[in-house]
Amino acid sequence: MTTEERNLLIDSYGQAHAILLEALEEFPKKMWQWKPAPEKWSVHEIIVHIADSEVNSYVRCRRFIAEPGSGVYGYDENKWASKLNYHQQSTEDALELFKWLRKMTYDLIKNLDEHTWQTATVDHSDNGIMQFEDWLRIYEEHVPVHIRQMKRNLEAWKALGHKH
Repeated sequence: MTTEERNLLIDSYGQAHAILLEALEEFPKKMWQWKPAPEKWSVHEIIVHIADSEVNSYVRCRRFIAEPGSGVYGYDENKWASKLNYHQQSTEDALELFKWLRKMTYDLIKNLDEHTWQTATVDHSDNGIMQFEDWLRIYEEHVPVHIRQMKRNLEAWKALGHKH
């Protein structure tokens, strides 16, 4: 990845909270708890998941920088959603937590030296050795992936005859 490509990803990464808030305006609150199938997530669960994922991202990023070569752990996101009772958690708090974690990490990486980008790795329990740019790609795309998921939920909800 070129420096220019990385900088575009970093800029996009830094805009994720604003993009998420704008996207959420599209989804009526009355459908946020609705699940298209028992094994699928509701909009509410997706929002809380985004915050939990960002907590993991925040720690992983810092490990790349402060402790390159160290280990990081994967987690079972479906178990987290179920065992942590996402539907009982506040989406407002989750969005606020996401906002600040993402901002702090964006502020950290936006002017990071080239050497760190090129050499820092972590050993992920599920994925093995990861490069720092792998982390950036994953988390830059994380919110857009879930916005598309929420849009599929909305379409399925509308298909059942629900209206905005």
